[in-house]
Amino acid sequence: MKNTSTRLVFDYWDALRGERAAPERGEIEPGALRHALADTFVLENEPIGPVFRLAGTRLCALIGHELRGRAFTALWPDVESQAEMRRLTQTVMDESAGAVAGLAGETHSGAPAYLELLLLPLRYRGRTHARMLGALSAATTPEWLGLDTLESMRMISLRMLWPGVGLRPQPQPAMRSQPPKFMVLPGGRA
Repeated sequence: MKNTSTRLVFDYWDALRGERAAPERGEIEPGALRHALADTFVLENEPIGPVFRLAGTRLCALIGHELRGRAFTALWPDVESQAEMRRLTQTVMDESAGAVAGLAGETHSGAPAYLELLLLPLRYRGRTHARMLGALSAATTPEWLGLDTLESMRMISLRMLWPGVGLRPQPQPAMRSQPPKFMVLPGGRA
């Protein structure tokens, strides 16, 4: 995770879930995400696919309109990318796994944009497959923000955050300081 908003949202979600696969939607406190709130969103799983329940102001400015009530997959212009995003969100819900993706985009005027997408499962009133917490942000605020909007995006990288495989730093065993040793391994040319 490269973007500050992405890391803040993930760290908060990860702390809330503890040993569980996903926290409850009701546990999310917007004030705790205040530094990333403008890039944050909540998706609700509907029969047509995930729909924006809430979306931050900077995210809406990137896209050029309010996102509440709109299909998440509508952010991608072509059918193939929409299907790819539907599969990704379904995997996040089915496996209770998070996902972080790198996106390359272009504005209406042709300016390039590089974004990071985070999708994390949420339980809602005990149900799985109900909601997702996410963030979509640029590494830095684009100079065109407010003057131009994203026209297209495509996924260029993907990393799944599987349950039980934490990103928390693991404690390292204490090591005594020893001088480095030179070791020769057999092999090489015959």
